[in-house]
Amino acid sequence: MGEKTCMIIGGGRGMGAAIAREMHARGYRLALMSPSTSCEALAAELGGVAHRGRAELLEDLHALIDLTLRTYGRIDAVLIHVGSPPKGDLLEIPLAEWDRGHALVLRPVIETVQRVVPEMEKQGGGSIVVITSYSAMEPSLLFPTSSVYRVGVSAFSKLVSDRYGKANIRMNCLLPGFTDSLDVGKHADKAALGRIARVEEQAKAAAFLLTDDSSYVTGQSLRVDGGATRHL
Repeated sequence: MGEKTCMIIGGGRGMGAAIAREMHARGYRLALMSPSTSCEALAAELGGVAHRGRAELLEDLHALIDLTLRTYGRIDAVLIHVGSPPKGDLLEIPLAEWDRGHALVLRPVIETVQRVVPEMEKQGGGSIVVITSYSAMEPSLLFPTSSVYRVGVSAFSKLVSDRYGKANIRMNCLLPGFTDSLDVGKHADKAALGRIARVEEQAKAAAFLLTDDSSYVTGQSLRVDGGATRHL
């Protein structure tokens, strides 16, 4: 079969870049996408391929999937990491912004899964991981649209895992807490560990879910939040 392939949507900077490096260290060939040239620079450094584009644009998602299949002939692991949706006071957020939240957070996941699952079925399996947020477990008024749509991603992931588990296709969500890819140091006291996460820590958790290390884990939402949430 040769080397396995990991396709990363949102793989230019921050957590996405850290996950790309971790998967490269584990021997995976990479196909990356981000809105800026950072994905191209990282792909060149790690010996992968890249397509500059946005997750909310269907043509960019298709272009990345086509590039991955054209280059490597298979997709073994998929990491989906999209940007932050609109914020604001709950009932003051315009409906157009709620629509944009759906287009940013949930729709790219559904569209990507629709395209990659048939390829994974043909090759005998695969793993899909979506990075969402701890607020999928504990909705927060700080992140209204994120709280709503990211829990939708968890529900969709569970349905995919139920439908395609017998085809050896797994789908899970990674729910990070405050992480140093953003300027969130002021929130360190919210975690039981008393600090924010390093992107490398999130990358190791993501790699666990993306690889056969988690071969009997599917349909789960794994919180990597340093104990910030109280949900049991």
